[in-house]
Amino acid sequence: MELFANQVLAGIATGAIYACMALAVVMIYQAIDHLNFAQGEMAMFSTFVSWQLMQWGVPYWGAFVITVVFSFFAGIVIERLLFKPLAKAPILTNVAGFIALYAIINSVAGLIWDFTIKQYPTPFGSSPFLGSQLISTHQAGMIGVTLLMLVLLFFFFRFTRVGLAMRAAAALPESARLVGINTSWMIALGWGMAAAIGSIAGMMIAPVVFLEPNMMLGVLIYGFAAAVLGGLSSPFGAVVGGFLVGIFENLVGTYIPGVGNELKLPIALALIITVLVVKPAGLFGRAIVKRV
Repeated sequence: MELFANQVLAGIATGAIYACMALAVVMIYQAIDHLNFAQGEMAMFSTFVSWQLMQWGVPYWGAFVITVVFSFFAGIVIERLLFKPLAKAPILTNVAGFIALYAIINSVAGLIWDFTIKQYPTPFGSSPFLGSQLISTHQAGMIGVTLLMLVLLFFFFRFTRVGLAMRAAAALPESARLVGINTSWMIALGWGMAAAIGSIAGMMIAPVVFLEPNMMLGVLIYGFAAAVLGGLSSPFGAVVGGFLVGIFENLVGTYIPGVGNELKLPIALALIITVLVVKPAGLFGRAIVKRV
């Protein structure tokens, strides 16, 4: 029973990171109807920026805040320069743009910081949380930071004018434009917020997976699985899907013989395929109906 509880709590901790990544994926998907294949690389680059700031003597939380702000504006710049001109382009053109962005960011990070594995500090420590062996202080910190961010996002989208305008631009862009909402800039803000959320995921998971240019590939796949499971049209579903995928991954790796770290990623891909076949809209997504 203790092993089961340990795996569930560990799954919730890693699921918090998958929830962040899934939420970032869903925010961009709702804005432009495309999956951002470079979301993980954007998060990785931001994590390297925070690491570099700490190497220059900036305290952890100072580097954390600076990185989140940097990521927000970087996301806006990427949308304005690369994807705004592709707004009316075919789907494959956008996919090519995402793949190019992925390769560019990965290569630039490798060029600047090289591909050697680096230690990334944690502000929470790694001792048992409250004296319990079930969860470490860093895992508890990951959960706490993620939940705080989700609460702030909830209030932002529910009670602020900008948040409501972003929701309107994502749900009914034509109607939003008729009432004076600049939907183009709402999309850019969505990119900025997605980049900032991804940077938080990167900084929280880096002490676990270590820092190197390919660190976020697996996390992004789990984020895609979480987004598909919860529903690409539902930010709430993406968050729930993240926690479910984290728990599922840990329990499968513990209780199914022969499933080690090497087979965890194929399981995530199998989960994506299964959900798309059985319930394409996800657990909390809404089916898209188009008139013809």
